[in-house]
Amino acid sequence: MDLYLFNLINQYALKWDWLDSLAVFFAEYLGYFLILWVVILVILNFKKNIKMAIAAATSGIIARFGVAELIRWVWYRPRPFVDNNVNLLFEHEAVAFPSGHASFFFAISTIVFLYNKKLGGLFYLSSILIVISRVFSGVHWPTDILAGALIGILSALLIHKLLKK
Repeated sequence: MDLYLFNLINQYALKWDWLDSLAVFFAEYLGYFLILWVVILVILNFKKNIKMAIAAATSGIIARFGVAELIRWVWYRPRPFVDNNVNLLFEHEAVAFPSGHASFFFAISTIVFLYNKKLGGLFYLSSILIVISRVFSGVHWPTDILAGALIGILSALLIHKLLKK
């Protein structure tokens, strides 16, 4: 199922330059705009948004550099391009599971959603664009993305609950 879904998405890479460029932008750079957005929110209204920003940063870092890295250390799973012929848009390290991008950005999106539903919806949409683009670009399996998203969401919910106490 993973290979089927991967091929369904990745088959369109390297067909249209504009789509490849858009996918690379989403996969590699859109996340920086999400981080910048959180920083701008803090600058515009420090008192209102600092707690959200701290929770977002904490949950993102724990999800990406804590939980996801621990799983990668225990469970090696290569990226699609290692053992398969894929349409690869950019180079990446060989380990894929779980997706660090998915864990980080879904953690941030979850925290933002808990504080502001409309803005959180935009963050979730951006996170979905990021992770689908990473499958499209040939650097992640769909299950890498799913596992990373779950790690991010659960990490954010845990951090949110701990910070509320």
